[in-house]
Amino acid sequence: MTEPSKNRIIAMIPARYKASRFPGKLMKDLNGKTVITRTYEAAVNTGLFDEVYVVTDSGKIFDEIVNEGGHVIRSEKEHECGSDRIAEAVEHMDVDIVVNVQGDEPFIDKESLSKLLDVFNQEGAAEIDLASLKTPLTESDDITNPNNVKVITGNDDFALYFSRFPIPYPRDTSADVTYYKHIGIYAFRKSALMDFYRLPMLPLEAAEKIECIRYLEYGKKIKMVETSVKSIGIDTPEDLEKARKLLG
Repeated sequence: MTEPSKNRIIAMIPARYKASRFPGKLMKDLNGKTVITRTYEAAVNTGLFDEVYVVTDSGKIFDEIVNEGGHVIRSEKEHECGSDRIAEAVEHMDVDIVVNVQGDEPFIDKESLSKLLDVFNQEGAAEIDLASLKTPLTESDDITNPNNVKVITGNDDFALYFSRFPIPYPRDTSADVTYYKHIGIYAFRKSALMDFYRLPMLPLEAAEKIECIRYLEYGKKIKMVETSVKSIGIDTPEDLEKARKLLG
């Protein structure tokens, strides 16, 4: 459980309607409620945040959250990624830690988010620019699936690199290696987020289409926190069916 902190902590859920792999997925029905509403409610129900907002460029998503009685901000600019969308929204807010909850991750849980926020209260926290979650992968299909972003870390659990490719490459199949999936939930210091917003995309981020690589390319430090909670990110229609079965 996260101890009380003087940090003001908010959650931001970037919500783009025209997702490239599964357009309109956030407005798909997930057992009686839309995916984006399920995600918003899951974030609120953790009780970890001073405020929770959806940030969107979509009139449909904006109206959906308003009709559900939630907090929503309409983006004024076009953005390539969720971090940029969130940075625009929080630029003039009085906030210390900003948690980016992906709109297609409706199964977030309090335990994992508490562990994520705890790193900002621990010894050495001053060197952490942002923190994120990872979970072990065991099935070969999951490891090779480019929709699952993989992460490798040093012994100190700071991220070394993220890729859609299986990393590390298993040249020696007898090596005792655990593969980790990156779960797209971030906790940023506001200062690191605003730096990201003002810095241009570099080639590695552009090639992989993974926004957190930009932080690494500019020398930011990303603390990875392991969780055993299995999350279903909804990237495809098949993922949506899995989520429906999980909810029952």
